[in-house]
Amino acid sequence: MNKIFRKELLTVVATVLFSFVLTVNASESGRTLPNINIKDLMGRTVNAQDLENDGKPIIISFWATWCKPCLEELSAINELYEEWREETGVKIIAISIDDSRNSRRVAPFVRARDWQYEVYLDENSDLRRALGINNPPHTVVLDGNKNIVFEHSGYAAGDEIKLFEQVRKLVKTE
Repeated sequence: MNKIFRKELLTVVATVLFSFVLTVNASESGRTLPNINIKDLMGRTVNAQDLENDGKPIIISFWATWCKPCLEELSAINELYEEWREETGVKIIAISIDDSRNSRRVAPFVRARDWQYEVYLDENSDLRRALGINNPPHTVVLDGNKNIVFEHSGYAAGDEIKLFEQVRKLVKTE
């Protein structure tokens, strides 16, 4: 094997293992959202612990306007979101990690795409850092008790189906 191929293979294997460990740890940790303030699109402060869905699952997507995979993921989910809500009651929350210089672009960006999600701003990346999230897109699933039960980094076409399967499992067990 040449050195370049070996290095690429090791990178792929490490990424897969890291994602698996991240998923297992999230489901076993009982972690919840930290006591950190974010802002809604009107500039009002909201505490992350106060994000609510009446005891039903929540999907939180950390994204940025400059992140192409983020936009692909959120657009793919948006096409299915109404069906997902009807079947499981799940709520999607999109949290932009655009910094304060770019955060003014978020509201018009979301309106132009007609996303039906609640959208918040984490301009200083306080929530992102507290959760140990390195790069977007990063998706977190909360159960009805607001425990983090699943996490996934990155996006490939079809990941939204796997994500919804996680939500279906939650609804069946709750």
